[in-house]
Amino acid sequence: MAQLSKIEWTEATWNPVTGCTKMSDGCKNCYAQRMAMRLHAMGNKRYKNGFDVTLHYDLLTLPLKWKKPKIIFVNSMSDLFHKKVPVSFIKSVFNTMSRADWHVFQIVTKRSDRLAELATKLDWPSNVWVGVTVESNKYLHRIKDLQHIPASVKFVSMEPLLSDFPNFSTKGLDWVIVGGESGPHSRPIEADWVRTIREQCVTEKAPFFFKQWGGFRKALNGSVLDGQTWKQMPSITEKQPQLI
Repeated sequence: MAQLSKIEWTEATWNPVTGCTKMSDGCKNCYAQRMAMRLHAMGNKRYKNGFDVTLHYDLLTLPLKWKKPKIIFVNSMSDLFHKKVPVSFIKSVFNTMSRADWHVFQIVTKRSDRLAELATKLDWPSNVWVGVTVESNKYLHRIKDLQHIPASVKFVSMEPLLSDFPNFSTKGLDWVIVGGESGPHSRPIEADWVRTIREQCVTEKAPFFFKQWGGFRKALNGSVLDGQTWKQMPSITEKQPQLI
């Protein structure tokens, strides 16, 4: 049975890898680490190693058993391109995604350097979407790495959004996701940061998805960030209807 997801931009999760290590600002209050440690304390066998990187070979072919088409977030509890995940294992994940062509698979990584390094060694079927997390303008280089990946859909997750992006361009991107940080000790998000990104998406006709304000919301004066505004943007499902 598929693990249903509460993440608004996907439908289910598949975690052949669990565990990770912190590497940049967005990792400070990692939700996956909190959840992993809680599951470890509850005795969940998948998290017997806590948040250490762990490969679950028995889950490699799990999506082949899900007959109903789904949009699947790959490794919501890890990073597929972590240095501790062998290339052979990554290739096995891609093999399953290629065989399960009735699903859409969404991969998100902060390790864009390894993604770029391995891209030519992997097959990229059209049902595999790849994205990078860019939580502040210090990490725009991840988008440059992403632009060279031969995936059918490339997207950026700006979550948790921690800075403005005055020089942001959507060139080469098919989707932009923005969200504030949630959970304990969440850091602030400012409405003007979101406006700047959205305006750039409108200008360059890039699909935009705003997920949440998170733990802090700056007051809006006659908000331009309303539901109707989002609906004016083309959705990712309109861009790739054959995959849904």
